[in-house]
Amino acid sequence: MTATPVPPSAPPKPTWDPVRPEPPFPWLRPTIRIRLTLLYGGMFLIAGILLLSIIYLLAAQALHDGSVPNLKITSDGQVTISSPQCPAVAGAVNQDQLNTAISQCADTLRQRALDNLLSRSLLALLGLSVIAFAFGYAMAGRVLSPLGRITRIARQVAGSDLSRRIELDGPDDELKELSDTFDEMLERLERAFTAQQRFVANASHELRTPLAINRTLLEVQLSDPGAPPELQQLGKTLLATNERSEQLVEGLLLLARSDNQIVERKPVDLAEVASRAIDQVRAEALDKGVEIRGERALAVVQGNGVLLERIALNLVQNAVRYNVPEAGWVEVRTEVQHGQAVLLVANTGPVVPAYEIDNLFEPFRRLRTERTGSDKGVGLGLSIARSVARAHGGRIIAEPREGGGLVMRVTLPI
Repeated sequence: MTATPVPPSAPPKPTWDPVRPEPPFPWLRPTIRIRLTLLYGGMFLIAGILLLSIIYLLAAQALHDGSVPNLKITSDGQVTISSPQCPAVAGAVNQDQLNTAISQCADTLRQRALDNLLSRSLLALLGLSVIAFAFGYAMAGRVLSPLGRITRIARQVAGSDLSRRIELDGPDDELKELSDTFDEMLERLERAFTAQQRFVANASHELRTPLAINRTLLEVQLSDPGAPPELQQLGKTLLATNERSEQLVEGLLLLARSDNQIVERKPVDLAEVASRAIDQVRAEALDKGVEIRGERALAVVQGNGVLLERIALNLVQNAVRYNVPEAGWVEVRTEVQHGQAVLLVANTGPVVPAYEIDNLFEPFRRLRTERTGSDKGVGLGLSIARSVARAHGGRIIAEPREGGGLVMRVTLPI
């Protein structure tokens, strides 16, 4: 009897209670709406006060300069009238000319004062606008800075790191609610994914032992030379079925393990990985008459060599097995393009409709068949390849090849 494997214990995570106590005065809660209203309302009030003060000072200066002509009466035997702002009054010879000159001078000085007031007010408004925009930009960035943190955490979570939490500090506003809700969602997602992976791992471990026992018993029975031919044939059939089940269990284990982020990374050359995969498939390719070709250039990435070799092995195996009966070929290339390492596997084979490409990456799915209806594999190869690529921060793309077959392109960050 085998001991049940103890699932790995996850580190304790803080919990977020979705039920929050209602504050005693909800209308006094410092929400973003209230804060922004107070901020921009206060900015408008301050700008208005400053603008009115500047206009008042400019108007006082204009009045001080004089919008009314400064008249002086001098007596040197005769009464004469002079004004430095209105030189025309000095030439007035009668009362009508004097009144006309004074009126024109007053109009000129008034217009000059208004023009000066308008130009200086516009300059003051322009300066206050620049200051207001700069201050508003800085304050808006400060108020909305938690959104940047939420976005960064969301991107990290999108990279399969469900252990990250925002844990936003600050006033109890809408952004704090959004952050806490996001943290609670991440907590539930992490529990769900952990439970799913633990279930798959435990079930696969539990299935390993009876399958190994069955294989041993069948091999012992087949080694008996006195066994009847019917029993020998039945044993071979059961042994093939048992081997298929073992492959399925190993695939489930690898799929559950590769869904996580790769923690320990080492330099791995994709060219070497591809060559090892080709060596393992070469005998099968010779039996099927499939030619394996292609140049493999140096392409070093940071990752897990065993898992990356599994990607190459699955792709090359599929390319050999799902090929044309005669004169088929498989091209395996590795190279570096645009700062990324690329593993390309192309092959001849049956025509694959474009709308069925996505189904090929689903577990237990094959072209035009579902579940375990084929003897070419257990239907987990491409699912494992995609999962391993994602765990390394890369992706895998499948494209139908003109004339039949597929072009599988794996891109990984260097």
